[in-house]
Amino acid sequence: MENKKVLEVKKELEKDLVEIDDLKVVNDLKVKYLGKKGLITELNSEIKNVPNEEKKEFGMQVNELRNTFNDYYEKMVEKLEKAELDKKLANEAIDVTLPATKLAVGAPHILEKVIEEVEEVFMSMGFDVIDGPEIEEDKYNFEMLNIPKGHPARDAQDTFYVEGEEMLLRSQTSPVQVRTMLKGEGKTPIRMICPGKTYRRDDDDASHSHQFMQIEGLLVDKDISLSDLKGTMDVLFKRLFGKSSETRFRPSYYQFTEPSVEVDITCVNCHGKGCNVCKHTGWVTVCGAGVVHPNVLRMSGYDPDVWSGFAFGFGAERLAMMKYDINDIRTFYNTDLREAKIFDREDEE
Repeated sequence: MENKKVLEVKKELEKDLVEIDDLKVVNDLKVKYLGKKGLITELNSEIKNVPNEEKKEFGMQVNELRNTFNDYYEKMVEKLEKAELDKKLANEAIDVTLPATKLAVGAPHILEKVIEEVEEVFMSMGFDVIDGPEIEEDKYNFEMLNIPKGHPARDAQDTFYVEGEEMLLRSQTSPVQVRTMLKGEGKTPIRMICPGKTYRRDDDDASHSHQFMQIEGLLVDKDISLSDLKGTMDVLFKRLFGKSSETRFRPSYYQFTEPSVEVDITCVNCHGKGCNVCKHTGWVTVCGAGVVHPNVLRMSGYDPDVWSGFAFGFGAERLAMMKYDINDIRTFYNTDLREAKIFDREDEE
């Protein structure tokens, strides 16, 4: 026979166990029946007032009420949480047929892209890409390039010395050419370019930087002449600036080449017609070059009576500024990401 108090709680529980569409109401019922002062919880405290022979039956009746409520509670919570999730997913549904938002993505740095283009051109002609130390010895940076101590050309380069006058931040990538020739021991033909950072005491402005990327090249073999240099420059600049680009040489002077030339190409702005960029000449200077000086060959172990070669050098920034119509060299070294849009325009084309 059911205990009177258990029967009262059971009847009230039967009235409350109905379909409910609010999770808060279900939780409130849990407090009502199983909370610290809940109806079922208080029944446990009544067990001391029940005769001993009825305690077991009373306990079973209370446990049955608790199990009934727990089963109801778990089912209702699961049902309501699922309904809430379904509603949320319905409201947040995405129409995958709509046009996607264009996300900004990374792009290669302009200098990196230009250097890679130059490397690809020269590798297609059989040249190797070689690297070398940025902290260099004086003898490789100057002396073995036919620029002895006290030579005025050293002043013009305004070198960063780091240890007396023997160690320095390289002012050109030419030392890599010297090191490559020394490894050849005067016996091996050489085709190489050496892109890399160089350092000079320049005041930073729109056209100068104390650090810049230089790309130099060297070819040493037998019976090499200026015509070989001319053909190589033609291939490079036509690949970079278009097949209509023309190349010309003008006499110049460098300590490590003889004869030496300035390399001009058709103005990329006016295509040779004449404008402010080319000072109405139709030409712009892009490179210094020449036939390797016999002294340089000799000091590096190559007999100038047997071997000859050509060398050239230019700034990657200079090429990039021309190719992408940039008028301030500092663009390459700041954090303005608008430069990446250059490549977006290329992709669109």
